[in-house]
Amino acid sequence: MIIQKEYKFYAAHRNEELQDKCRNLHGHRYGISCFFEVERTGALTTLFADFDRKIEPFLKSEYDHGMLIHVDDPLYDTLIGHMERTGETLKLKRFSRPTTVENLSHQLFSEITEMGFRLSRLEVRETDSSVVNYSREDWVNDNRYFASWVLAGQATVS
Repeated sequence: MIIQKEYKFYAAHRNEELQDKCRNLHGHRYGISCFFEVERTGALTTLFADFDRKIEPFLKSEYDHGMLIHVDDPLYDTLIGHMERTGETLKLKRFSRPTTVENLSHQLFSEITEMGFRLSRLEVRETDSSVVNYSREDWVNDNRYFASWVLAGQATVS
């Protein structure tokens, strides 16, 4: 059986690898649809609140009103230096790869799975008209792909 839950958060990011408008720092209201695989164990399978109790505080503390930042983005060192010089604390969600919606999907799928939930798929809306459908198969394939990057020394590990 599949249970679907919706979440949202606001975050800034940029894609330093592009030479278009997305290279600039900008923000989105991200929407997330989680499709959880559950098994019936009686009259009910899982309370909706069981998902919310873990996922909502996690998104609020790690993502909401923060900046998604690739640790190899030159802006990252600038922001770290600013925090060290001024004592100001900025909410940075560090990524080992560029902060594309595809990489965000992988990151979220991994983090939600680590909470003990089994996702069949995840939809991540960067805008109302731009959505990534990310399946368990995509996640398994990406884990293999990113592991080969690390073994080849092509990526940093966060």
